[in-house]
Amino acid sequence: MKIPEAWTFEDAGVAAEFDQHVREQLPWYDLVTSAVAQIARHYVPPNGLVYDIGASQGNIGRALRAILDERGALLRAIEPSAEMCDQYQGPGTLECVAAQDYDFDPFDFGVAMLALMFVPAAEVPALLARVTANIRPGGALVVVERTLPPAGYMSIVTSRLTLAAKAAAGAPADQIIAKELSLAGVQRPVDPALLARFGAVEWFRFGDFAGYVIEAAA
Repeated sequence: MKIPEAWTFEDAGVAAEFDQHVREQLPWYDLVTSAVAQIARHYVPPNGLVYDIGASQGNIGRALRAILDERGALLRAIEPSAEMCDQYQGPGTLECVAAQDYDFDPFDFGVAMLALMFVPAAEVPALLARVTANIRPGGALVVVERTLPPAGYMSIVTSRLTLAAKAAAGAPADQIIAKELSLAGVQRPVDPALLARFGAVEWFRFGDFAGYVIEAAA
C-alpha cells in the first residue's frame, strides 16, 4: 500500500487495502479480535445494544456476528471516514460520523479498537466520559489502543518490540518508517493514567499497544 505523507483514512487507497495493511503492521490483530469476541460473550445480554466505535471495515462486527445473532443483540457501528464507510462489510447499522459528534444511547457492550488514538487528544477525556456514562449496569467497554510507553529503558524496549513484530510479519523496513513518520500529529497514543481514571483493567499488552476493559457496576 502507498503510505500517504500524512496518514489519513480519507484516502480511497488506504481504505481499499486497510485490512491487509493492519494485519501486516500489527501481527497480533487477529488474536486480539478473537479475544474481544470472547470478552463480549461475558457482557452482551439478550436483546442488548453493542457499539463498535471506529468500525473501519467491520472487523469487530464480523467477529461479534455469532454472539449478536445468538442473543438477538443490535450492533451500531460508528466510523468517521466516508472512504472506510464505503468499505464496511459488517453486521448491524453503520453511521458515518465521528464519535465525538455522536449521541450515544445507553448500551451494554462497546468496543473502541485503535480508534481513540486518532481522536484529537484534547477531546479524548470528554469522549471517554460520555461513552462510559452510557454503559448500562453490568456492561463494559473494551479499549484497544497504542499507549504512552513506560518510563526509562523499557520505553525503548516496548517500542522495539512493536517494530520487530512488524518486520517479522513481512512489512518492508521502508514502509515501517514511512508509516511512523506519516502518523506524526495524526495518531496520539492514549495515556494509561487517563484510562485508569475510568477504572480500566488491562488484559493485553504487546509493545506499545494494550487492551483494557472498563466496566459499569451491576
